[in-house]
Amino acid sequence: MSGSLTIRMAGPSDAAQVLEFIRGLAEYERLADEVVATEEAIERTLFGPSPAAEILIAEWDGRGAAFALFFSTYSTFLAKPGIWLEDLFVMPAFRGRGIGRALLSHLANLTIERDCGRLEWAVLDWNEPAIGFYRRLGAEAQDEWTTWRLTGERLDDLAKPPG
Repeated sequence: MSGSLTIRMAGPSDAAQVLEFIRGLAEYERLADEVVATEEAIERTLFGPSPAAEILIAEWDGRGAAFALFFSTYSTFLAKPGIWLEDLFVMPAFRGRGIGRALLSHLANLTIERDCGRLEWAVLDWNEPAIGFYRRLGAEAQDEWTTWRLTGERLDDLAKPPG
């Protein structure tokens, strides 16, 4: 399929498009009922005075095709920043055109330009298409690490002073 691909940084006017990507990703990951994000929250947290992350948007012939949401990390062992790719999603109608690879290539270039030590992300263990894709790119699974999470009431409990 021929077409024109452009990749750009998202801005405040992209909040509705970003929310559409988030909902599409959540549906793909079978987590649609967990999305509570709104355009207003996206504008405030991603495009406000202290953005929590950055977003690349891929457009195919001027239409929103995919996004990559990422933020800075830090490696104490390397004494260098890194980039964590939180979400990468290509809308179903645009798959098979090399857009996901182009987004990751763009992000790899940003990682190098920013003198970061690594680019990392997580993938659901059942997502074989993504796992195969990442392996073909030369990425390596970090199987010795397990991600842990605190949310909601348990996070609140831990935040309380002991005693």
